[in-house]
Amino acid sequence: MALSRAAGRAGAAAALALLWVLVCGPGEAGCRLLSVADLFDRVIRHSGRIHSLSTALYDELEKNFPPRDNELGKPARKCHTSGMLTPNGKEYAQKIPREELTHLILKLLQAWKEPLSHFNQHHQELPDDSLSKAKQISNMVHELKTGVEKVTEKMQSMGIISNSLNGMASSEAAGLSLSNEANMMSDSDFIHCFRRDSNKVQSYLKILKCRIMPENSC
Repeated sequence: MALSRAAGRAGAAAALALLWVLVCGPGEAGCRLLSVADLFDRVIRHSGRIHSLSTALYDELEKNFPPRDNELGKPARKCHTSGMLTPNGKEYAQKIPREELTHLILKLLQAWKEPLSHFNQHHQELPDDSLSKAKQISNMVHELKTGVEKVTEKMQSMGIISNSLNGMASSEAAGLSLSNEANMMSDSDFIHCFRRDSNKVQSYLKILKCRIMPENSC
């Protein structure tokens, strides 16, 4: 049974990876592999949807669960990814080597996978719409990480970046992902932190695309 479940998960992961790299036409038009530019467009759009969804969820939590009187003015709990060194602003992000910027994007996504899953499992009391958004965000982060991994593989195969990144992001983010800091935050603080990081991911993806394709004049 366990072997069957593992095989099922492996098959689902392979199918998800194919969805990122292929585009298929109607009828018998067939499928083709996406270019690196098209791959970037897909992950950037996907990251934008995640950020929009997290903003909507944050607004709902603030409305439905306002802070108690004794919490007003209380500083927000430190995000569990605050210790991660990230560039502030486009100017600084543009100076980081491509490999490091790619690695940082993957590391941020990996650091949120387990906390988001834990959040969904332990917040079944949320309104149905909010819980649905939280589950959707968790699934979409998993999908986005797979998409960024496909972009990374494409850039490596084209010689745009080196192969030094393989496996680094997952191992380095493991400690952050398992941190108790994320589990101890209030719901709104938790989503606030995620929204902040999802905005960083989208910004870094746009900058990385412009770095490797300067003809886009961005």
